[in-house]
Amino acid sequence: MSTASTRLPEGRYGRSSDERADRKLKAVGTVLAVALLGLVGWFGYHYVAQSKISAEVISFEPGKESVRVHLEVRKDAGADGYCTVRSQAENGAEVGRADFRFDGDATRIDKVVTLRTTSEGTTAELLGCHAD
Repeated sequence: MSTASTRLPEGRYGRSSDERADRKLKAVGTVLAVALLGLVGWFGYHYVAQSKISAEVISFEPGKESVRVHLEVRKDAGADGYCTVRSQAENGAEVGRADFRFDGDATRIDKVVTLRTTSEGTTAELLGCHAD
């Protein structure tokens, strides 16, 4: 006694519904991957190309009523803008925030700024820089 095969003969009746679904899923996945890659590239380009001023905190000295912050600012020649710095107390509460302007033609500026605080600040954090 032989058992009947439940599979259809190869190539006789066209593609199965599973093969058609796999092909559609691959096409949709490819389109979504290309769209996501394009979107990430677009955001990355605008983040790098539009960033005319950037900075980093080199060091800071906390005090009772202020925090002295040493900033290194890099910017395009002739670009004007400001950087926002904040300080927090030991418990995490914000005790000071200020914007510091950077104008002129210099492309690299080392500057020590004083951030006044409402109580003793233990940190100095650069929140960001913005060109005018």
